[in-house]
Amino acid sequence: MATTHRSNQKARPAKSQRATTLEMVRHACPDTTQALRISESFGLAVIDSDGIRDLHRGQLIESAEALKDGLAEKAMQIHMQRIVGSFVGSAYGAGQFYSRSVTEARDLTTKLSNDYRDEDLEGPVGFDSRAQRKREFAADMGLQAHVLRIAAEGAVCAYEDITGESWKPYERTVEQSGASVDQKAASAQMAAFE
Repeated sequence: MATTHRSNQKARPAKSQRATTLEMVRHACPDTTQALRISESFGLAVIDSDGIRDLHRGQLIESAEALKDGLAEKAMQIHMQRIVGSFVGSAYGAGQFYSRSVTEARDLTTKLSNDYRDEDLEGPVGFDSRAQRKREFAADMGLQAHVLRIAAEGAVCAYEDITGESWKPYERTVEQSGASVDQKAASAQMAAFE
């Protein structure tokens, strides 16, 4: 007599993973005005935002032009979707890191929220305080997040130029663990032979 092993888990419906949008990037990364304020406040290079956006847009359009004879329209759309998605994802990750860096800098700079009461004091001669280093690091991260945001915006513009459609992030559905309806039906049918 054969024993059957049945899963007691219920099948869960497919769940959609939240895709990163350009709007999320814009909320996480500094815009051109804020990047300029950061550059001026910390004595950092001023970013050529328009130049970066145009360069990335142009490079992707040029790449699509080189591929067009070898790719069908749908294949080109899928390829460009993935490329633009990687730009957007990279910018969003940089924006999140920038946000954490600003929080750390703010915490160390604000007397009430830091346990190191000497942080507002100057460091030894020739050295900056820990709070100053955190502020400078956050400024660097802000400019990096800005540059990646602008590159992503250029990529999104290129996608629209290449495909004639607005870019939307690819949303993939993920099957949750548990037996699918087909697996349950097959198991029930096999149990009939026992």
